[in-house]
Amino acid sequence: MSTSCRRLLPWFAVAIVAVTAGCERPPVDTVQRGFRGTGMVEVYNPRTLALQTAQNTPPAVVPPAESGGPRAGEVFKNVQVLNDLSVSEFTRVMAAITSWVAPKEGCAYCHANGDFVTDGTYTKVVARRMLQMTRTINGDWKSHVGMTGVTCFTCHRGQNVPPMAWFTDPGPRTARGMAGNRAGQNFPAPAVGLTSLPFDPFTRFLGGNDEIRVISASALRGSNRQTIKQTEVTYALMMHISQSLGVNCTFCHNTRSFAEWDGSTPQRATAWHGIRMVRDLNSEYLEPLKATFPANRLGPTGDVPKVGCGTCHEGAYKPLWGAQMLRDYPELRAGVKAAAPALPPTSAAADFAIIYFAVASSSVPADVPDALGVMVLFLKTHPGAKAHISGYHSAAGDLAQNQELAKSRALAVQAALKAAGVADAALILEKPVSAEANLAGEDPKARRVEVSLK
Repeated sequence: MSTSCRRLLPWFAVAIVAVTAGCERPPVDTVQRGFRGTGMVEVYNPRTLALQTAQNTPPAVVPPAESGGPRAGEVFKNVQVLNDLSVSEFTRVMAAITSWVAPKEGCAYCHANGDFVTDGTYTKVVARRMLQMTRTINGDWKSHVGMTGVTCFTCHRGQNVPPMAWFTDPGPRTARGMAGNRAGQNFPAPAVGLTSLPFDPFTRFLGGNDEIRVISASALRGSNRQTIKQTEVTYALMMHISQSLGVNCTFCHNTRSFAEWDGSTPQRATAWHGIRMVRDLNSEYLEPLKATFPANRLGPTGDVPKVGCGTCHEGAYKPLWGAQMLRDYPELRAGVKAAAPALPPTSAAADFAIIYFAVASSSVPADVPDALGVMVLFLKTHPGAKAHISGYHSAAGDLAQNQELAKSRALAVQAALKAAGVADAALILEKPVSAEANLAGEDPKARRVEVSLK
């Protein structure tokens, strides 16, 4: 081998490492999440998941306490949250929170010098507000957390400060002028997978209320308000969500059309509510604490630590792999009723659904569209909303029999919505509708029930 070739060998090795750095060595496995041919496949590595086991293992449960006896607010002074618990329950929860948030410092982390009464430390003031936030999440945001809920451990994992909190990113120091203007991107930030995408999607979307948009609803000149930069910052947020949950885009989207809700998975609606939950928590609970935090606890631009998707999930599609910690600590379930979340801005997957029936059957099929779940949530949280239920039938055959079958199917859907907790006054039963004349009785489009929110 020539001397020049030997000199090039190290460079070849570096090049190979650089090219394969983004690849994972086996074993790699897949999970089919949608119809074959749609590209809805989750790719995961069991070895990588094994490394996440420790950080997603819930702590040991503190034994339950008696609920009877005097309330904590009657016995202890300056108890503004959890004062509705019994003394035993209150003591149990405080012991658990200490192990979740300050296992090394103990009670002194919030109660300096044994002072359990006054608000002498900022940590006590912040902890009180975080307890209120936790109860609000479990009480008002079931559209995202369900009955699994959250506890202080969900975010803290045994650390004083949640490891996945975020601050506004000012970007790297650069030369002034045009040469140093990165336009908020072209900097390999870990938050966006070390890509050239905008490195701070959090401030706009999770700290603010900017619209998440990629595709314009119209291509007409003057009405298309979506820019390439808006698309890129949206992709940056999606990158954060994907990394936070340890999934790829197909966890929520159908690759046939990422914008359409019809083919999306139920997780997309859950994520929609999650984004709005995070915005609410940051604006209502964390940002107002700016004057409470000391300067050394603020970010580089002077903002408070805030929550994102990764704060709870930490690489797992369900925090702590879905561990039911709230079941063991029901004291954190209560909450003050907040404004109901708005309906997702979609068509078929949110405010319109179609249920297809088997031939000559009025039994609601087991695979009722998942969009119905979003409807139920909306109807239960918006008293003035109405669901109009229309049964369709074939234009061919005996008209009376067809109409009766269409009515029976509509009634079956109405009963299913009632069973899900929707008030009877919110369900409007429409007259049977004849399907298009060219549809035969065996065509599923002729034996359907449509539900629309108005």
